[in-house]
Amino acid sequence: MNANSDNTTTLAENKVLILYILNLINGEFRQDNLFKIITSINDVNYFYFKQVLNDLIDSNLVGTYTKDNESVIKITSEGKNAYLLTKDVLPGIMKLKADHIFAKEFPTIEEESSVIAEFFPKSENEYTIKCKIVENNETIFEVKTFAGSRDRAKRIVQHWKQNATSIYPQILNLLLQDNNSSDKDT
Repeated sequence: MNANSDNTTTLAENKVLILYILNLINGEFRQDNLFKIITSINDVNYFYFKQVLNDLIDSNLVGTYTKDNESVIKITSEGKNAYLLTKDVLPGIMKLKADHIFAKEFPTIEEESSVIAEFFPKSENEYTIKCKIVENNETIFEVKTFAGSRDRAKRIVQHWKQNATSIYPQILNLLLQDNNSSDKDT
């Protein structure tokens, strides 16, 4: 009976921890980014995390929806109310650790999510690559292209992630370039 009571306490703590982090974010967030933060605070495996998160979604405390073809989550108003009612369940030491890790991890996760690149197999030798830049949860630039091999697709994705801040202005300059300069001879 005592082990069951400990499991119930741990489950409640983890639910409140997720609500606490989502309340701090106060906006939409990708599930994998939330997992990175939660697992840094409280060593849980992905399947347990998904189970706890799905419980919160099923209870309408966390909302999930698709934005720009990506699944994002956000605390609901019911979730905020539930957090306020249950925040004392979260041990002080865990809250302190959460605050510290959140302050350290959130800026890098936000930065990571602002430059996004991914590829999808279309067939055995064709891959679709999507590269984009997101600011304030709005896609400000997106380009979609194709590659003839997995290796080439991976190279494009890696190159975009490392160099998007210099590639993006170059593309904009090319798009804005005035091609009338060839009319000088007439």
